[in-house]
Amino acid sequence: MSFSRNSKVEILKTTQIDDDTTALAFLSGLFHSCGQIEKKNGKMFFKIVSDVEELFDFVSALTQRFFGMEVNPQLAENYNINKNTYYEISFEVDKFKNMLLDAGVLDLVDGQLGIKFDLDKNLLLEEETRRAFLKGVYIGASTSSIKLSQDMVQSCGSGYHLEFSSQSHQFLVDLSHILAEYSIIGKIFERKNSFVLYIKDAQTIQDLLALVGADNSVLELSNEIVTRELRNKVNRQVNCINANINKTVEASLKQTNAINIIENTIGLESLPEDLQEVAVLRLANPEESLDELLKLSTIKLTRSGLNHRFRKLIKIAESLEE
Repeated sequence: MSFSRNSKVEILKTTQIDDDTTALAFLSGLFHSCGQIEKKNGKMFFKIVSDVEELFDFVSALTQRFFGMEVNPQLAENYNINKNTYYEISFEVDKFKNMLLDAGVLDLVDGQLGIKFDLDKNLLLEEETRRAFLKGVYIGASTSSIKLSQDMVQSCGSGYHLEFSSQSHQFLVDLSHILAEYSIIGKIFERKNSFVLYIKDAQTIQDLLALVGADNSVLELSNEIVTRELRNKVNRQVNCINANINKTVEASLKQTNAINIIENTIGLESLPEDLQEVAVLRLANPEESLDELLKLSTIKLTRSGLNHRFRKLIKIAESLEE
């Protein structure tokens, strides 16, 4: 399973709802985030559509326990999208009217039922109901591109991205205000025919996961952050080592070529004694760095002194070529 789906299943397994108000808040989060309205056989239905199969046993048990009514999950009509199987659970509006009104997703105006797009603030006054609402929203509308390293054969990238998508801009604005109360700040933008509230900061995503009760996912993300930082550190060190090796090889080739030019024209014996020694030393050890050559040298030289002599040899070779 993906990191996103795992976190949703974890929330369902660890969530304990003990009263009907908290149950309504959870259902309100679901309805606002992944609810759909449809008319079938002359009746109106409010549907929840999700690829998290475990959600529907949870919702069925919730409605049976607190509202005394049964609902049954079934495969959605377009049940397979992007290799994900989607399920739906339908609430007949006439049958569940009171529950849908109390959950703040339907409104009764002049005796007429209508969809209520803004959130019921009275339902979210208590800390417990706000968290239950956010759990419902997270399960219903969140997606994440986070992939854990242990699940990937190759590097899974370095970015972190979690988002909520909705057809309603106002819903995401209201959601962002609730999250801001917990110092969780996201940004909203329009994507084609929908809107997206997204978070890209790893620590903020961890705070959100902790808020909705996905503690194991918080730990997994923490481990992923450490793993990626360690991998990036190792990559930087390897790149640095490779750069130094390339630099050493390039310098050695340039020095060796210069010495060969001198040897093939005026001969090494024409050089001053101090330059002869370093020329022979380099020819005998073409792959060694300056530091290694200093260890092999029989005369006392500093690194800059040795480098200075090689520059002299290169200058002599350049003058001979001219």
